[in-house]
Amino acid sequence: MLGGTEFVGRAVVEAALGRGWEVTVFHRGRHAAPPGARSLHGDRTASDGLAALADGTWDAVVDTWSAAPGAVRDAARLLRGRVGRYVYVSSCSVYAWAPPAGYTEDAPLVDGASADAGPTDYARDKRGAELAVLDAFGADRSVLVRAGLILGPYENIGRLPWWLNRVARGGPVLAPGPRDLPLQYVDVRDLADWTLGAVEQELSGPYNLVSPPGHTTMGDLLDACATATGGAAEPRWTAPETILAAGIEPWGQLPVWTPPGSDLHDALHSADVSRALATGLSCRPVGATVADTWTWLRGIGGTAPRRPDRPPVGLDPETEAKVLAADRSGPREGVPDTTP
Repeated sequence: MLGGTEFVGRAVVEAALGRGWEVTVFHRGRHAAPPGARSLHGDRTASDGLAALADGTWDAVVDTWSAAPGAVRDAARLLRGRVGRYVYVSSCSVYAWAPPAGYTEDAPLVDGASADAGPTDYARDKRGAELAVLDAFGADRSVLVRAGLILGPYENIGRLPWWLNRVARGGPVLAPGPRDLPLQYVDVRDLADWTLGAVEQELSGPYNLVSPPGHTTMGDLLDACATATGGAAEPRWTAPETILAAGIEPWGQLPVWTPPGSDLHDALHSADVSRALATGLSCRPVGATVADTWTWLRGIGGTAPRRPDRPPVGLDPETEAKVLAADRSGPREGVPDTTP
């Protein structure tokens, strides 16, 4: 496992150890690897950073790198004669914007990506890393896990932790509508289980890895947050038009939420995942993901770790209160307008 001490990598390591696999974790040493894994230390951005991987053979490697693709290129070239299969956790962001609703793994990909490029943007970094893996391992010995929204314990982006803490705080909550807005996400543990299954099945090629469209809804997600936290939150379901008119940023300021019918919603919540489902993807219910994340979050004091290369997420209380106050004077979504 290249990485393996945080979020996705950690979930993969824990799942592999749970299956009785022998696991080597290559990491910088900033965080402890899960107990039972062998640790090798190195910094992939340094000129000699892969020295600890100069010897050894492995059945498979899993890599979650998301910066300049050269780090994946160098690791793949170093390991290609000593590893059976290279599994790269990529992203649905590699598809050319804007992917149509229901897009499959055959959808057009972003232009301008290169395995040799320096850091560009997230989509091209991920696609460049895919190209690096394909160059070193070929299409028959590589798996490209094109993940969508990832939630669950150890999350270091802050999306679900923000909602959990907001609902736990109670009071009126700006709930972005519509309530039945269909969502796609994958629990990090379900991603880990599928990834290990891909190694066992000797799969190859790209896979959209996220739940089926509508696995849950925005309403079900916030209901699960309320149940898990026991908070006395009062969701105020608010029309998308009201939220957008207030200048609130979908996805960033209101994590997970994207306006219905938008390119953003089609890209993030409508991928075709039939290929992954046919090869063993199983998605636990939203209540389990939310409850387990809340248990983990409370166990670390309520503040989730955050990757330094990602912007903070969430809506500040002042903006939320202002929108709720302005919306109170008019009909809310789902509430009939009885004004004479």
